[in-house]
Amino acid sequence: MNNSFKTLLYYKYVDIDDPEQEKQNQQLLCKSLHLKGRIILGKEGINGTVEGLEKDTQKYIEEVHKIPGFEDIWFKVSDSNGEGFPRLSIKVRDEIVTTGIKGLDPRISTGKYLTAGEMHEWIEKGKKFYIVDMRNDYEHKSGYFKDSILVPIHHFRELPSVLPVLESLKGKTIVTVCTGGVRCEKASGFLIQNGFEDVYQLYGGIVTYMEKYPNQDFLGKLYVFDGRVTMGFNTDSQEHVVVGKCEKCGKSSDNYVNCSDLSCHLHFICCKECKAEDKGQPMCNNHN
Repeated sequence: MNNSFKTLLYYKYVDIDDPEQEKQNQQLLCKSLHLKGRIILGKEGINGTVEGLEKDTQKYIEEVHKIPGFEDIWFKVSDSNGEGFPRLSIKVRDEIVTTGIKGLDPRISTGKYLTAGEMHEWIEKGKKFYIVDMRNDYEHKSGYFKDSILVPIHHFRELPSVLPVLESLKGKTIVTVCTGGVRCEKASGFLIQNGFEDVYQLYGGIVTYMEKYPNQDFLGKLYVFDGRVTMGFNTDSQEHVVVGKCEKCGKSSDNYVNCSDLSCHLHFICCKECKAEDKGQPMCNNHN
């Protein structure tokens, strides 16, 4: 192992009797390994993204796998630059991804798992199914699966609003997709609760599909919730396409910035030229 940095993306829906105690345990472990990142804990499980030196992230994986209930957590590992997070944040919440929907529990009901390989085969063979992207609308702007349905939500707690949009797909084969899989566990279960019968979820999320099939089927870059903002694989190849557009001039770009208006801070795509024209203080269209 070398001094390269890695980012770990992981989750597990599992009973945690004492989330506050697990929070303390995670704080001690992460601090001992100099890891930064964001971890959400609750009685329903754990959802985390942490970053550190490769040797330290590997040690973290080993230690977490020793914890009862966490033995089979799947860690998605990607390259990073050590600047993904300013600090370590560990919080206890009622849900590890917030919906506010009573009785929505992936430990009881969730969609069938579909691996990246299986989904790729479905696409290659022309199987009739519908990819439903359960990410937030601003995440779609830099990348998405070709011909997928991009649900119009700005926050995952708006999940109930997707039902009228997807009503015509009842009785059809649906595959929900999201970044690493944690939201799809609930999204697919929610659809099943509401009368959708043939519901799958992309196991391991979009990041796993992109890693296995770079620049195939998923167009552009994947929005991620850390300092990298977006990530892609083999982005210098001719097969890679930029699907994002600068919201100021319309030029192809996947460069996200924060609106400099302190009351807004909207994350939007702004090309480097337009950012320079704004003297490094870009304002979204809501303020122009």
